[in-house]
Amino acid sequence: MSSTVHPQSISESPADAATRFLKIREATEKLCAPLSPEDAIVQSVEFCSPAKWHLAHTSWFFETFILEREVANYRHFHTEFRVLYNSYYKSVGEQFSRPQRGLISRPSLAEVYRYRDYVNEQMVRFLRERENLAGLLKVIFETGLHHEQQHQELILTDLKHLFSFNPLHPVYRERAEVESTGVAPLRWHAYEEGIHLIGHEGDDFAFDNEEPRHRFFVEAFELASRLVTNGEYLEFMNDGGYSRPEFWLSDGWDTVQRQGWQAPLYWQMEDGGWFAHTLSGFRKLNLAEPVSHVSFYEADAFARWAEARLATEFEWEAVASELPIAGNFVENGFLHPVPATHNSTDAPQQLSGDVWEWTASPYSPYPRFQPRSGSLGEYNGKFMCNQMVLRGGSCATPLSHIRTSYRNFFQPEMRWQFSGIRLARDVK
Repeated sequence: MSSTVHPQSISESPADAATRFLKIREATEKLCAPLSPEDAIVQSVEFCSPAKWHLAHTSWFFETFILEREVANYRHFHTEFRVLYNSYYKSVGEQFSRPQRGLISRPSLAEVYRYRDYVNEQMVRFLRERENLAGLLKVIFETGLHHEQQHQELILTDLKHLFSFNPLHPVYRERAEVESTGVAPLRWHAYEEGIHLIGHEGDDFAFDNEEPRHRFFVEAFELASRLVTNGEYLEFMNDGGYSRPEFWLSDGWDTVQRQGWQAPLYWQMEDGGWFAHTLSGFRKLNLAEPVSHVSFYEADAFARWAEARLATEFEWEAVASELPIAGNFVENGFLHPVPATHNSTDAPQQLSGDVWEWTASPYSPYPRFQPRSGSLGEYNGKFMCNQMVLRGGSCATPLSHIRTSYRNFFQPEMRWQFSGIRLARDVK
């Protein structure tokens, strides 16, 4: 159940770019194909969005940043969509209230699909009529594709959050149970101190927050051979993990008390045993699987309890940059973390796929960071405050979207993404 990434050619023709564009757009619609119109309109909480909104917003991006700027006398599908499906781009104009996206019953789901078809047709015509894609236009186009892939992951995680409220335990996609061969032993891999090059390198696409490439000194450290499992997290819980303030950051402890957390998101006690809501319905908890849907606060508290810590993003990248990107991604269709294998390799497992790994690093700019020019400068830079970095991708992440230098980021209390834990420790 693993895949390996292949670098994208930077000499792609406009016709090939159109083909890749349509392939990514089709992948979004395949993810939404099992949904009813009712499924697609509901918003479970402010930080999630309805699937219908994701379908429309990703079309809005190409229409707003490419078509209306590059196509003479471009005719919008619907002029009001420019406000309705603007997410957070203040320099572009007004936005519809994010907490109220679930109230947008019109346009219908069918009309949103017609909107997508219209934008697809206009984009393909635009791409095929050009001699090449270069400079800022190339950056915007690639950003649009990777932006759509980000929303593919959000469609799944937002839908999982939505379905978790339904007592009927809806199944998004059936999957077979993975036969458990027990928990792979946790080993520690040691790494010497040294200066490492951090950040994106090369001419292929990366977001601006992955740049510029720079040197960073990393002290000697050890990294766990695999992710923390459900069974290990359960030991933390059984040892009073959620009731012992000595393991928690102050804000984390306050969050636990305020939210009443007693377990990871989606865990539920039934008939004396733990079950979890998944995209394949309500399942008995597999203790060998990586723990998922924990916040940074929970990850940090577990690490303290385990007499370890979380890796910094620089430690993580120093290790991951020496390994191929391979793992359990969305293309595998499993849509759930899987247990580590029993092997004797000299490298950590599960650095890619399964769950995003919380790091100890705050989301801040690299030295000499410069955001993209124009409205795209709002994409990452303005969020560099009060958030933590996650690395590696998850079982809901498209493989072609991820890179070793990729920096995901969320507020420390967030846990609706497939986010998990890998331990690190200092060399004594």
